[in-house]
Amino acid sequence: MTGYAAVLLAGGSARRMGGTDKPARPVGGRPMLHRVLGAVADADERVVVGPAGPLPDGVRSTREEPPGGGPVAATAAGLGLLRAGTTTVALLAADLPLLTAAAVTELRLALDRSAAGVACFVDGDGRRQQLCAVWRLPALRTALDRLAVERGGALDGAPVRGLLAGTTVREVTWSGTGPPPWFDCDTDEDVRRAEEWVR
Repeated sequence: MTGYAAVLLAGGSARRMGGTDKPARPVGGRPMLHRVLGAVADADERVVVGPAGPLPDGVRSTREEPPGGGPVAATAAGLGLLRAGTTTVALLAADLPLLTAAAVTELRLALDRSAAGVACFVDGDGRRQQLCAVWRLPALRTALDRLAVERGGALDGAPVRGLLAGTTVREVTWSGTGPPPWFDCDTDEDVRRAEEWVR
């Protein structure tokens, strides 16, 4: 599995946390953003989209246009930094402190073994975890182009679920042990729960 990149979306407003820099919030002593970067440490390239403080060597950052334009606009900005030869992209929220390398590998293998354009986890209620997914790059570019046409050329404010519309999705049920890797931290209570899991 070569040509693998990871794009981390870190530009949310974190309104339910009082507008704090949510990806910088520590869980288990490490910022959530850095925990997610650790889960994709084997990627050929890693891109963070959104405001970012110090990043590990080799990690690049950019901003969506306009800043605060949402995850779809951020996805397009992140893809703009990828080098030629990229074939698959892990598209991840930056507030997934329980994400592991094993979970990302499971998504990559599921995609590799299917003809789908994207593999994403589904939770126990069957909900697709759209920002815990691995895409074939051509399918993701096609989805972005389609959304742009539908929205008169603008991607800011577009819903993430719009990327999956018209795309063949390989749904993956988490087979590992431990907490769900797609658990995201939108509130202080979520952070407390994540802290309990990583003890």
